[in-house]
Amino acid sequence: MAATLGRICGSKLLKSVPALNLQQANGLSTAKTWTNGQKKLVATIGALTGGVGALIYALEQSVEASGTEVHPPKMPWSHSGLISALDHSSVRRGYEVYKQVCSACHSMKYIAYRNLVGVTHTEAEAKAEAEGIMVRDGPDDAGNYYDRPGKLSDYFPSPYPNEEAARAANNGAYPPDLSYIVSARHGGEDYIFSLLTGYFDAPAGVVLREGQYFNPYFPGGAISMAQVLYNEVIEYQDGTPATQSQLAKDVATFLKWTSEPEHDVRKQMIIKVVGIMTFLAAITYYIKRHKWSALKSRKIFFVPKKD
Repeated sequence: MAATLGRICGSKLLKSVPALNLQQANGLSTAKTWTNGQKKLVATIGALTGGVGALIYALEQSVEASGTEVHPPKMPWSHSGLISALDHSSVRRGYEVYKQVCSACHSMKYIAYRNLVGVTHTEAEAKAEAEGIMVRDGPDDAGNYYDRPGKLSDYFPSPYPNEEAARAANNGAYPPDLSYIVSARHGGEDYIFSLLTGYFDAPAGVVLREGQYFNPYFPGGAISMAQVLYNEVIEYQDGTPATQSQLAKDVATFLKWTSEPEHDVRKQMIIKVVGIMTFLAAITYYIKRHKWSALKSRKIFFVPKKD
């Protein structure tokens, strides 16, 4: 150890190094080699970047403030917490609302009956729901098409055969597919709830065409979809009072699930990741203390040679 310290001292590694003066520090800078043109170019790029960023932010705030629609308020959803799961009873009731009300105009072509199993229905219940529709299938061995009862692998049926038929039945408006509507609309389930419960009489000065209705949450205020949710418009199987707000809340929760079917799995993964990372952090801390305890607790003595 003494020999090691002697070599270190002999190599002058432990000697203090005088601080650099201003002239030496300037000599280390690479900016000194830049020409005036390069400096102006860098300054111009920086100014343009900052200006563009400020302009985009200002335009976004201006558009949000000058929009013709009312922004939906934030609702206290039970699934909005970091590790809060969807209310599956509400999801099931929302499916009833879609089936009895919304499916008359809106399709859900990306949702199959098998997706209901384990979420809102048992396998037997989902099979019974699927068998309630008739599906055009074929061709058979004779080359003919035929109708058969639905099965779990079938997707929700569309109320119209094509887009043209849908527009013809709705005064030229095309009812959007609802499979991912919550993810596709700014505001998510808050927007869906506010839209379904936000029908009012048109104020003075607002002109609506035939077949249009006033809803301040819809862009422009004029919407071709009539109000479809009223108190007791359907009857829930579980006996829950079917008020307008309850109907809107349940169908919005159902559409949240169809837009994010991995919602609960994702939040379960958060719990698992936090648990595993906590365990690994504790083990890492213990190993660090164990490995370094001998080095941190040892004492080094320098014993000079005696003449």
